[in-house]
Amino acid sequence: MASREGNLEAPTRHPIDWKNPEYYDEKKTFDELERIFDICHGCRRCVSLCGSFPTLFDLVDESKTQEVDGVDRKDYWKVVDQCYLCDLCYMTKCPYVPPHEWNVDFPHTMLRAKAIKFKNGDVSFGEKFLSSTDVHGQFAGIPIVTQVANAVNQTKPARALMESALHVDHNAWLPALATRKFRSGAPKSKDFPVKEGAKTPGKVAIFSTCYINYNEPGIGHDLLKVLEHNEVPYVLVNKEKCCGMPKLELGDLDSVNESKEANIPVLAKYAKEGWAILTAVPSCTLMFKQEIPLMYPHDADVQAVKEAMWDPFEYLMQRKRDGLLKTEFPKSLGKVSYHVPCHTRVQNIGRKTEEMLKMAPDTQVHTNERCSGHAGTFGVKVPYHEQAMKIGKPLFKKMAEHPAGGAPDYIASDCPLGGHHIDQGFDVNALGTPQLAHPLTLVRKAYGLD
Repeated sequence: MASREGNLEAPTRHPIDWKNPEYYDEKKTFDELERIFDICHGCRRCVSLCGSFPTLFDLVDESKTQEVDGVDRKDYWKVVDQCYLCDLCYMTKCPYVPPHEWNVDFPHTMLRAKAIKFKNGDVSFGEKFLSSTDVHGQFAGIPIVTQVANAVNQTKPARALMESALHVDHNAWLPALATRKFRSGAPKSKDFPVKEGAKTPGKVAIFSTCYINYNEPGIGHDLLKVLEHNEVPYVLVNKEKCCGMPKLELGDLDSVNESKEANIPVLAKYAKEGWAILTAVPSCTLMFKQEIPLMYPHDADVQAVKEAMWDPFEYLMQRKRDGLLKTEFPKSLGKVSYHVPCHTRVQNIGRKTEEMLKMAPDTQVHTNERCSGHAGTFGVKVPYHEQAMKIGKPLFKKMAEHPAGGAPDYIASDCPLGGHHIDQGFDVNALGTPQLAHPLTLVRKAYGLD
């Protein structure tokens, strides 16, 4: 075997060979899991990232041989189930990722195992339902339905029933349904003269995402207000389906394909017409920037969408570099504890949100890069909610202790779900009660916009 010197080159990704029948061969998959687990056991650098690595190392240390060959392969599923595809091990920790010859891709090997588990019918109805965001969302925007549903979801009997039927932990925070969907209440487009000669595309197409559309439309409206203030022409994409990330995390790759078939033809048209495509949820942005392109490496439309996809703050800060962003902010934000979500970090765009928040006058931004522990549906499930809170506890503590002194005025995360998870952690740990606000909301406030 090669020496254990780490790889210093930038990580590269291999295509996800999900259409190959061998991808679903359990023995071959477990052979690869054993190979990777053996490398991880010898390194242990990722032990603090999530539950997968401590689970693996405990299985090894408690085995008869104290090596991976002593672990019952049935117990590999315990490691797989702890992985929520945050990608941090690949992008920030592991020295043996490609192009290193050991070729360690922990998250995508976990994905392969999850796909086998799904194909085998070993995923519960509750897990499938939780990942079906478009199904939940069809009830948003119907006033009487949303009022009843939101009220019922906060009662102890309803939460007990959800815990029994759907395995949603009764203590986990759940998003409310919006009384009016974002796509119903937002202008379909706004026109301004396109400013030529910039590196940044001069016009924006908004992919609203399930969460913004069905649960927190205010974040989407704040994005539109910031774009309007900066005279950026925009349109809402004329139709959309869930990006597919919840299904990917479940290993349901056929459903990911259905989402791709619905979304890519629509988005590719905007990409080819020179629009920048923005989403306000990092996981959705990452899905179009990384996961779908790796599943369809030879699809020209997929690759066009990848190149056109931007994080909102990545886009806005590039506008600033082009001299096209308004940089006068009349309002201070005070002390902000800001969280960089995992799916923002792995986009390799830098701290663009932090850069923009720091432009507000008399504003002190305390940036934190630890995982919040929420991880999509992982943090609300009965087996994992308490663990998700434990994973997030160091972050909760750091965000409560602002270096400028005292409690922060705001806590913020680009991931809306991660933000609420952090907010709940503050309550659980009695670490203060700063106001939770999405970074786009904070920028809107700093601009003095209603």
